[in-house]
Amino acid sequence: MSQKTTSSGAGYVARRDVLKTLGLTGAAFVLGTSASNAASVLGTFATPDALPAPVELTPYVIIERTGKITLMNTRPEIGQGTFQSIPALIAEELGVTLDQVTIRQTGGQKAFGWAQFAGGSMSVRTDYLPMRKVGASAREMLVQAAANTWNVPASECTVANARVLHKASNRSLGYGELAEAAAKLPVPTDPKLKDPNDFVILGKDARRPDVPAKSSGKAQFGIDMSVPGMVYASIERSPVFGSKVVSFDDAKTKQIKGVRQVLKAERVLESRRFEGVAVVADTYWAALQGRKALQVRWDHQGHDAFSSAQYEQHLRDLAKTDGLVDHSVGDFAKAIAEAPVQLEAFYETPVVSHSPMEPMNCLVSWTAPDAVEIWTSSQVPGGIKSQLAGEFKISPDNVTVHITFNGGGFGRRLYPDYVLETAHIAKAVGKPVKAIWTREDDTQLGPFRPMTFSAMRAGMSADGKPLAFQHKVISPSLDATLGKPHDGKKVDKTMTEGIGEQKYELPNLESRYVYAESHIPMAAWRAVTSTTLAFAHEGFLDELAHKAGKDPMHYRLSLLTKDSDAKRVLTKLREVSNWDKPLPVGKGRGVAQWEFFAGLAGQVVEVAKQADGSVKVEKVYCVIDLGTVVNPDMVRAQIEGAICMGLVAATKDGITFANGQAQQANFDTNRMLRINEMPKVEVHILADGGPTIKGVGEPGLPPLAPALANAIFAATGKRLRRLPMNLEKIA
Repeated sequence: MSQKTTSSGAGYVARRDVLKTLGLTGAAFVLGTSASNAASVLGTFATPDALPAPVELTPYVIIERTGKITLMNTRPEIGQGTFQSIPALIAEELGVTLDQVTIRQTGGQKAFGWAQFAGGSMSVRTDYLPMRKVGASAREMLVQAAANTWNVPASECTVANARVLHKASNRSLGYGELAEAAAKLPVPTDPKLKDPNDFVILGKDARRPDVPAKSSGKAQFGIDMSVPGMVYASIERSPVFGSKVVSFDDAKTKQIKGVRQVLKAERVLESRRFEGVAVVADTYWAALQGRKALQVRWDHQGHDAFSSAQYEQHLRDLAKTDGLVDHSVGDFAKAIAEAPVQLEAFYETPVVSHSPMEPMNCLVSWTAPDAVEIWTSSQVPGGIKSQLAGEFKISPDNVTVHITFNGGGFGRRLYPDYVLETAHIAKAVGKPVKAIWTREDDTQLGPFRPMTFSAMRAGMSADGKPLAFQHKVISPSLDATLGKPHDGKKVDKTMTEGIGEQKYELPNLESRYVYAESHIPMAAWRAVTSTTLAFAHEGFLDELAHKAGKDPMHYRLSLLTKDSDAKRVLTKLREVSNWDKPLPVGKGRGVAQWEFFAGLAGQVVEVAKQADGSVKVEKVYCVIDLGTVVNPDMVRAQIEGAICMGLVAATKDGITFANGQAQQANFDTNRMLRINEMPKVEVHILADGGPTIKGVGEPGLPPLAPALANAIFAATGKRLRRLPMNLEKIA
């Protein structure tokens, strides 16, 4: 996104406004890259009005006369490490260490462009060059200011540890001493970037600056926020989606000490609205107790007859229809009809909750009838500004958002429904309101990862070579469940992502989509639908290998004759997992890989049968192809977390419905992985240092379930095509 603006246009943010927003004094100078260098990603913003036009600066680097340096992190920290990685891109080029800077989180301010969100494994892979240019342009301005002071060529100056050095005369100046002069210079249009061989931060294991505060309990999450005079809200909502409030009796609620008010509430989730009743009180405990005493009469609109069993059968019936062609190579129909060997299989994955450790919460204060201030954990500060502005018909400039650390997101916090709901309550109450969802709310009220079934068909030659391969996806549309019109006559590409991106040389490949209507709200979940599709795709490919009498790893490599990242990943995986070394009887290995918009990873899972008939996951090997790495330690942490989450989705409860309601409520029924269940994990990073940068947060998740199912088959001879897999009752 790019904007062309003038000094008097609305696209500019004055320097004093930027510094006021950040709580800094006037003795601070904003440095950054020119708009032309980063406009495609960051937009064109911010001309400090102390400087002569037409200098255009972006306020990512702020240096005070005292020498204090503030770097802005534009990507919300949800545990993935952007609080280190994004500022590290700037710091590397600026010539400072992260120990020398203060890192501040942006909150959707216009000055920092549109790309202030965390999702799609996009943060580093889209910010890598723009943020380096931010640091490089600031460095060149500081160097030029020093060179002007000393009357020497800028080429004779270097930087280190927040100082500009002139070795020939043994002189140096600190960045704080140079900032004012530097801010008056033209911004370099094409700053020179460092040679990667000279990196001192990027590509090296680095500690996360947020860890000490999180370890000591000093870190602030949304749930920790408070302001003077605030009250608390807890909202009673029907567990049956689509229900309407007929009436409510709040007599007992109002008898509870601390309860102030009871009022109807409305949850705005994209284009859908869900009714509820809010209890507002002086304390959160009083709000909860008041909510428990509340009696609400609901009209379930017929949705209380909904059940998972019923919906599963509906998907199976839909699987018998042709659906719509999504991706096609060759002629599947002709090839399958002529194939001497044919296989079919049906794979099933359930509804899954995001279940972040920090439940949804928000603090809202209306500072004027048309101005509001928000404190919350979110992946989309810009989305909060735009959606709240649209909901209340106010200017986005009048919406101030403070983004804290997030206690997990996994896609759930891409949807600010909990913010809009709290804003409505706060406006009605006339006081700052803090709303906190209970764990049960968070588990049962969605939005969820959708139930997805896959009907697989393949044709093979007599010697086992694939001749035709079809993956038919039967599922709801995310957009449709969130209220967008869908007539069933178009493919929701989100629901088929990745199928056409696999590098296997499968002739006559076809993917199809069958739309299944659902009133249950569904949403992006870590790796979106790749977690469900990879399970079917890689599981069925394993079935082809065994039908052909081939080793599953060797079979896959035989389908990758051309050099590709997929071939490199599998080749490395074969090596590091000791694939060709036989395992003892009762143990098994399974392999899977998956490539989609976020990147590519492959995994080998090792399992062992236990004497009681259960199966234990002993080890997971992962190879991820990245191109360029910012922080290897953070990559390993992300993969370990993805494997843990993948095991939960593959082996624990999922969400089931009966009488219209989710049957799981807290961690006793929506179980997470225990420490003793976590396998050993070995991560290998393929990084050639080239220009291609791939995502990390999501690619480690899709291969886990199919690799596990394939390993269980290798160990027990039982082919599992339905998630979750009960590891306690397999062998």
